[in-house]
Amino acid sequence: MKEAGYEVAVFPGDGTGPEVVREGLRVLAALAEGGPAPWRTTEYPGGGQYYLLTGREWEPEAEAAAHRADAILLGAVGWPGATLPNGDIAGRALVLGLRERLDLFANVRPCRLYRGVTHRISGRYREVWSPEQVDLVIVRENTEGLYTPARGRLKRGGETEVVIDTRVITRKGAERVIRFAFELARQRPRGAPEDGVKRVTCIDKANVLEGCRFFREVFEEVGKEYPEVEREYAHVDAFTQWLVRNPEHYNVAVSTNLMGDIVTDLASVLQGGMGFAAGGNIGASHAMFEPVHGSAPKYAGKNQVNPFATFFAVEQMLRWLGSTHQDLRLVHQADRLERALAEVLAHGGSGTYDQGGTATTSETGDRVAEAVRRVAR
Repeated sequence: MKEAGYEVAVFPGDGTGPEVVREGLRVLAALAEGGPAPWRTTEYPGGGQYYLLTGREWEPEAEAAAHRADAILLGAVGWPGATLPNGDIAGRALVLGLRERLDLFANVRPCRLYRGVTHRISGRYREVWSPEQVDLVIVRENTEGLYTPARGRLKRGGETEVVIDTRVITRKGAERVIRFAFELARQRPRGAPEDGVKRVTCIDKANVLEGCRFFREVFEEVGKEYPEVEREYAHVDAFTQWLVRNPEHYNVAVSTNLMGDIVTDLASVLQGGMGFAAGGNIGASHAMFEPVHGSAPKYAGKNQVNPFATFFAVEQMLRWLGSTHQDLRLVHQADRLERALAEVLAHGGSGTYDQGGTATTSETGDRVAEAVRRVAR
């Protein structure tokens, strides 16, 4: 526990990022009412739009703040036309850069369907599964794989002839993220919705790719240290159909960087769409939390986007801080926020455009802040 309070560096970023972060900070403020908050938030500019204005992705003091912060809350990064000279999106330093520099090796994506939310299968607002059937977490390796900066182009006479992207799988990278997944499965009290079994599913393409064979070998080695946790394997192409067909079977799944990136976005449709999808980028001593829906430039400034992903990112951040620092104050606040979110959702408070409703971003924030105040401390 830190008696002086926890430092949270906030990067609203681009597009709709500032809009949803504003609502997230309002909810944090509502949680803190009635007593001194055990956290302090400081906002820093940065991202693609900031790059177009200044020629810099962020300022040195913002980068320093990210390194010393107890946690980071990120809105979104990316803006049309904001591209670095090497072709990367401007704002990369706030996302991929921090993952690399702070060694945030585990990308943790909870996928839970709450009562009152309709999933997005076939794009229709109808229920196929009950909330009890969708409650899993997908953990992806976050620092290597195909996102390793080992790539390039061969140009001759101004024409691109060959492009190479190299995938890197290391024992260190595989072992620590797999161990993270098994520890998470051990801690989750309910196991898989289908049968209550604590299991970890390894998602790979081991029938074709050597890196996946190695990832599976390490999975088997680490898994033997957790006899109380069931191990199973799924090729990524088969997993995509099994996930949609039988989400209740899954408890925790773990995969390499690109494959995990793809299947987590697929999983988001089971929980109502990207407007409800939050992610934690977690390392040994640092963590960054974000709504994963991106900056959505076409909705920027319209007060329309769903802020629930940001609320869930805040809840995930508080829970991580509380667990990491053995601070029950923050765990209780995370529980309080989750109860408030479930209450609002159950009563139709998620009706932004992506759920077929007309509620605005700020109106949704009003409802959640009021629910936070109602929920017992």
